[in-house]
Formats: sequence, structure tokens, C-alpha cells
Amino acid sequence: MDSIQIKSFAANRRRPDAGPMTTALTTSPISLPGSSEYETGRQAWNLTADQRPAAVCIARSVADVQAAIVHARAHGLHVAAQTTGHFATGLRSLGDTLLLKLALHRLDDVVVDPVTRTARVPAGARWIDVVQAAAPHGLAAMHGSAPTVGVMGYLLGGGLSFYGRRDGLAANHVCAFEAVTPDGRAQRADADENPELFWALRGGGGGYAVVTAAEIELLPYAEVTGGALFFAAHDAPALLRAWRDWTRTAPEAMTTTFRILQLPPLPAVPAPLRGTATVCVDGVSLEAAIAHELEGRLRAHAEPILGGFGPMPSAAVARLHGDPEEPVPAVADGILLEDLGDEAMESFLREAAPGSPLLAAELRHLGGALGEAPADAGARGRLEGEFLLMGIGVAGPHGIAPAEAHLDHLFAALEPAATGTRFASVAQRWHSLRTCVPDAALHRLARLREELDPDGLLVAPHLP
Repeated sequence: MDSIQIKSFAANRRRPDAGPMTTALTTSPISLPGSSEYETGRQAWNLTADQRPAAVCIARSVADVQAAIVHARAHGLHVAAQTTGHFATGLRSLGDTLLLKLALHRLDDVVVDPVTRTARVPAGARWIDVVQAAAPHGLAAMHGSAPTVGVMGYLLGGGLSFYGRRDGLAANHVCAFEAVTPDGRAQRADADENPELFWALRGGGGGYAVVTAAEIELLPYAEVTGGALFFAAHDAPALLRAWRDWTRTAPEAMTTTFRILQLPPLPAVPAPLRGTATVCVDGVSLEAAIAHELEGRLRAHAEPILGGFGPMPSAAVARLHGDPEEPVPAVADGILLEDLGDEAMESFLREAAPGSPLLAAELRHLGGALGEAPADAGARGRLEGEFLLMGIGVAGPHGIAPAEAHLDHLFAALEPAATGTRFASVAQRWHSLRTCVPDAALHRLARLREELDPDGLLVAPHLP
């Protein structure tokens, strides 16, 4: 049998303009191995993840989510909620798990309130959906470096944006979540209603409820100064030192990244960058003078191959970093660095040198508002250290193993400068929340999970 149909009565949480509360009968398809629906549904954005769950449910409503939970309990299965599957490699084996693919955005678009500068975002929406909805109102979203990443997974991990040094973690700009708890109830979580769940979902991962929508704050940035400068790889030592020295006094209004790239010889890559190692410094500033100062410092040390900083609509920031948007077989991971001393710089340059199997080795400048937790912060209120070190690799002729091994070398080489903590939003090979949140938060999250999900129905990439 290819699929079965689960019928469930479920009352969705009423939106303020939705009229009287009604209870509707919905039918949710549960696809089993062997069906075309199953094969389509089990696919993840990260093609290295060969997901083979016991069943798949494509949820297009809150009622579908509730029906999937009922089905999982009736058949002794766990539930793993997923939108894009960028973090699919962080999940354990799914042989005893129902994979719940969230696609509620097909029925309910992103809704922007320009007066309150907020947006309601249904599960399944990508950040590019939010960017395009916010832009006509002169507003910006706190998306990450890839426009096709799912909004919910990003927020559950904390969320690092190009506005981070001025505005902090994206998770702390969430006003409310709508979620289905493991007991099958559709609930709202905000500062007043289910405040403990609201706290947990902001940076504590998805092991407490299936999030079906989020209400988020938008930023009043219609236009910014942004861009990217590309240089020859042999200029990396001088450029890294110049950038590092600049970061030590950089204003909070600018957030930047230093990368050593080894881009493939593909038509989508600009001709001067194809198949060769380059250095890239990109970023976004809310004050033009800051960006121009940085560009001047870099140009004093090397002549760019191409690029520069200039005015751009905030909507264009979503594609500034140039992350791949289509599914790829990839591995990525990161650690936090206390500082970037001379020895750490030398180690980074050695491990990221031309010939490395990594597509990119990068340093993202932190500090500013990212280092200070607001009073009403979630489980991950701030990031320790001054830099986030990341490595990204794609599968080559010998698979993904060479990139995996080189990530280990990179992190080991920078370990003396590391904080000893991680950031869940990028820790794709780390399956625990341990060291991804402060110890006190970890214990608090574990208690909440025991309270909400005592039999461990939900599985997620990072659990306490």
C-alpha cells in the first residue's frame, strides 16, 4: 500500500481577523516506502543526507501536523519536523521515525504589518519569501547568508544575520511562535502565553514542539551599504591582518566576513573567480562611511580582482554571500573563537590554503550586540567570542570524506583560540545542545523537554 489516510478533527489557533473559531475535518497523507510521494518527501536540501524514514507526511495545515502526531503515536514512531533539510545530516537514523515535512506556506503567505514592523511567517517559508514580502514596505528581515534556508530551523538555532552586530541574534527578534506540542495541542508561545516554551524555542532547538508559524520583528532598513571585494589568494596574509586589525575597533553598524574561497569552474561563477582560490571580504553597513573606510584599508594592501561596497536595497543582501541555493551534497560546521591572534591567523591561512578540499573557510566578525544578551532573551541570548569560524565543503571525486577530515584539521588548528562553545545554527556535525547553549540553559531545556515530551516523541538535530 503506497499511502494511508489519517482523518483528524483539529481546531487551528484563531488569528485575530479569522472570524469565529471553527473545527474542520482534514485528511493528511502519510506516505510509505515504495511510493513516489515518499521518495519526493524524504529528499533533503543537503544531498549527503540519505533520509529513509519509516513514513513521510507533507503537512500543509496545523491539522495535518496534529494528525501526523496521532499517527506516529499509534504506530510507535518518533517525529522529526523538517522544512528544507539544510541540517538533515544532524538527524539520527530515521528508521523508526515519521518525517514531517512542513509546507504550511502554500496555504498562507507571509503577512507583513508595516505599522508594527512585524511579519507572520508560516512554517515551510524560506527567508527569500520574507525578504520579498518585506521589501515593498522598506523593511528588512534578519535572514542568514543563504536565501533558501527555512525560517523556522534558522530561528530555532539562534540565527546570525548581516545585521547581527547592530541588532543581535535573530531569535531574539521573535514576537511569538505558533506550535503543536507533543500531546497534539496547537498552542501559542510568547512572553505571556507559554513563556517557558517561548524562551526555549529561541535558540534552544526544536525538541519541544513542532513550530507551525512565527511572528517576527522586521528592521527599518530599506537601503544599506554592502558588497564584496575579491582578491588573489596570494594576498591573503596581508588582507587578513588588515581586516583583523580593523575589526578590533569596527563600529557595530557593520557586520563582515573574511573568506578564502575555492570556487568551481562553473558558468554561474564570475569568470575571474572560476576554478581558482580567492579571498573575499563581504559585509553590510548601516553607515556608508564605515564601509568605505574598510574598503580603503583593504585596497591599500592589494588590488581587487572585482567588487566593491556601495548602496544597495536591503532585499539584495539575501544573495550577497553567494551561498548555493539549489540542493548540493555538502558539509558545514563551525566553532566560536575568543580572538584572532597572530598564531590563529597563521593556522587559518595554512589550513585554508589553495589545495584544501574546502569550498570555503570563513571568519565571521561577531561582537557588538551579538555579545550582549537582551533582558528578555531566549535560550541562546548571545554569542561568546569575537569570531565564528566556519568551513564548508562539497562532495568531490572521493565523496564528502576529504572535506569532513579537513574540517577536523581546521578546528584542531584553531582550538587554542576557541571559546569551547558552539553555535547551533552552524554546528551541523554536532548532535547535542551541550556547549551550544550556556550550562544553566541546557539544564532548563532538559527539564522542559522532560515535561513536554517525556517519551521522546520528537527528534531534532540538537537536543539537550
